[in-house]
Amino acid sequence: MKIGELSRATGVAVRLLRYYEAQGLLTSRRRDGGHRHYGPEAPGTVARIRVLLAAGLPTRVIQELMPCFVGDGTELQACVFDHLRNQLAGLDSRIADLTQARLALGEILDASIGAGQR
Repeated sequence: MKIGELSRATGVAVRLLRYYEAQGLLTSRRRDGGHRHYGPEAPGTVARIRVLLAAGLPTRVIQELMPCFVGDGTELQACVFDHLRNQLAGLDSRIADLTQARLALGEILDASIGAGQR
C-alpha cells in the first residue's frame, strides 16, 4: 500500500505518517523510484499509534511499547504495566500541578477584579 492509500485508510495525514516513520513507529519498504510501500499490517499499526498518542504518551515511549502488543488490538503485555503506571503517575502529577496553577490564577484574577471595583 502506498502512503496516500494508507493516509486515506487511516484518516492520518501523509505528513504525520512520514513523522511516525521517522520516529521508528512505522516501517515501510522503498520500491523502485523511492516510493514508500507499507504492508497490510500498517493500518493497524497506525491505529495503535493513535491510541497511544491519545493516551498522552510521547513517541519515544510509544516506540518502546510497539513490540509489546498482544494480537491485533491495543492490549499490551504485562511486562510493560510498570512503565504504563509510571506514565499514568506522571500525568496525575501534571494534572495536580495544573490544578494548583489554575487555582492561583483564579485567585489573582479575583483579587484584581475585586480591587478594580473598589
